Amino acid sequence: MQPADPSPRGPVDASVVPRFAGIATFARLPMLDDVERADIAVVGVPFDSGVSYRPGARFGPAHVREASRLLRPYNPAQDVFPFGAQQVADAGDIAANPFDIDAAVAEIAAAARTLGERASRLVAIGGDHTIALPLLRAVTERHGPVAVIHFDAHLDTWDTYFGAPTTHGTPFRRASEEGLIDLTASMHIGIRGPLYDKSDLSDDERLGFAIVTADEIERDGVTRAIERIRARVGGAPLYLSIDIDVLDPAHAPGTGTPEAGGLTSRELLTIIRGLRDLPIVGADVVEVAPAYDHAQITAVAASHTVYELLSAMAPKGPEA
Repeated sequence: MQPADPSPRGPVDASVVPRFAGIATFARLPMLDDVERADIAVVGVPFDSGVSYRPGARFGPAHVREASRLLRPYNPAQDVFPFGAQQVADAGDIAANPFDIDAAVAEIAAAARTLGERASRLVAIGGDHTIALPLLRAVTERHGPVAVIHFDAHLDTWDTYFGAPTTHGTPFRRASEEGLIDLTASMHIGIRGPLYDKSDLSDDERLGFAIVTADEIERDGVTRAIERIRARVGGAPLYLSIDIDVLDPAHAPGTGTPEAGGLTSRELLTIIRGLRDLPIVGADVVEVAPAYDHAQITAVAASHTVYELLSAMAPKGPEA
């Protein structure tokens, strides 16, 4: 049952204050400053200076928050009250330098460390995929190298773009080189589309990633994909990084580097639900670019993805 006790403090009651009223926090949750401490803080990272194609993900956090107004307290698919079983709060946005990528990465890592003193875990809303690198730097300081399950159309383990080592296409190469990821437990999900060279795949394997492609999910189903992920992760601390372009453009048109042939939103949510008893230590959902979105299709998918993540991270059983 949803706890009757006022703690944890949940969303604004939609039967008292209409969903469309008030300033948008994620799922109409309280701000972090309004609660003593949070089990999970949802934080926006409005940074997109690392993109290689269509910009605009800097406006992603606000777009996703607006689309999250319709989320409700009980998640029947996971049989959990994600905002009742734990204290979740919106920590606002991290201010990152839009003109200097190195400075921005340092600012994001520092802010994540500071937030970690007030919230046990973070779920970040990007922003472009560059932000995964500083978030991983912060999370591994607490947990050591983590298993990274990376949902994306693209590998994001390339070396440089125009000589720049830190971009939205390189975070997991840098993370691997820095020893941030568990090389035996990490995996990409939903990879598809053309590459620069066949050696991109051998490089990626050397950097510690196995792959479940979008075609394999179509051929073998999501149940088999979940089995492969769980076998790969084992009991390692798990970080989930979700580029919304893992979805087909029919389900997520509002993103910077769309690729045809992607997952449905239902497949993505089902896979997340299949990981709900794993030790998830942090997560991000990135690359929502509202300028290319229509009728909030992408933002709704992203807000439900964050909701499923929060549900998967909630305590289960008698302690919930």
